[in-house]
Amino acid sequence: MQHQRPKIVDVARLAGVSTATVSRVLSNPDVVSAETRRSVEEAIRQTGYRLNHAARNLRHRRTGGVVALVPNLSNPFFSQILAGMAAVLAGAGYNLLVADTCAMGGETLLSYAEPSRADGLIVLDGSLPAEGLKRRVPMVLACEWIPGIEAPRVKIDNRAAARVAVGHLLDLGHRHVAHVAGPPGNVLSEARLAGTEQALAARGLPPPHVFPGDFSLDSGRRAGAAWLALPPAERASAVFLASDAMACGFIGEVQHSGLAVPRDVSVMGFDDIELVSHMTPALSTIRQPREAIGRRAAQCLLAMIAGEARDGDIVLPTELVLRASTAPPGTAVLGR
Repeated sequence: MQHQRPKIVDVARLAGVSTATVSRVLSNPDVVSAETRRSVEEAIRQTGYRLNHAARNLRHRRTGGVVALVPNLSNPFFSQILAGMAAVLAGAGYNLLVADTCAMGGETLLSYAEPSRADGLIVLDGSLPAEGLKRRVPMVLACEWIPGIEAPRVKIDNRAAARVAVGHLLDLGHRHVAHVAGPPGNVLSEARLAGTEQALAARGLPPPHVFPGDFSLDSGRRAGAAWLALPPAERASAVFLASDAMACGFIGEVQHSGLAVPRDVSVMGFDDIELVSHMTPALSTIRQPREAIGRRAAQCLLAMIAGEARDGDIVLPTELVLRASTAPPGTAVLGR
């Protein structure tokens, strides 16, 4: 014989309260006394009652979904961020839907900002048009930000982190430091380049030689080829790249040419994606708290969906991670 699924009326009967009180405990527990809340929670535990999220969403005219707009899902940087979001949203009964902004047209993207498609947006692409996204549904910006949009932002201090990265190279004795930038016009690219310039200027050194990049592995490889094409006397002894993926491409190109990292050039990345601790040499980099970024963005969005006001920035700390790819100029490679 199949048992019927427990209903809210069963919880109310066992707790000795009305079904409305049970609903308040589930949706807005702060308005219920602590004693009543404990009684209802114990009744929920005993009956095994589970909230029907689909019915709740229908009553509140919600979709039950949150959309994350991500620029290029093939980039491993986003994996932990999305995992952090999913963990928080699942606990609140929401599904996380992910859209790749590089693979979609403008009209398709803007449709995700309609209340009929999603209850909220978490935007990780700073290149999207501000006009189409403005305040259609609750929205949080994460990692990147869009000028002209007033929404909560969960991010790091990219400029300060770049200063720390370049400062480490200077502390090792390097005086000729180059930079491989991210995409032109990107807010992260601009902030990390500005931090690089500030770190050099603070030591009385000229601005860096800047190689173009776009955060991708292949653009790092191209930057490595451009560095190799310079006369040896003009090559920077250290290179700070605006993403780990570019740093991986750069190291591969340099080492395929017969040169060695860090003997012939020290290499510093940014992000601390999973791969870089397993490379040879392992990559020195700036660690972003990626899972925490995802969790905080999701928590902020849920608060907005519940009607709470959220403004301003949430700035999370970064960490300098030192590995084998950086060393004083001319340092011999272990095992050679």
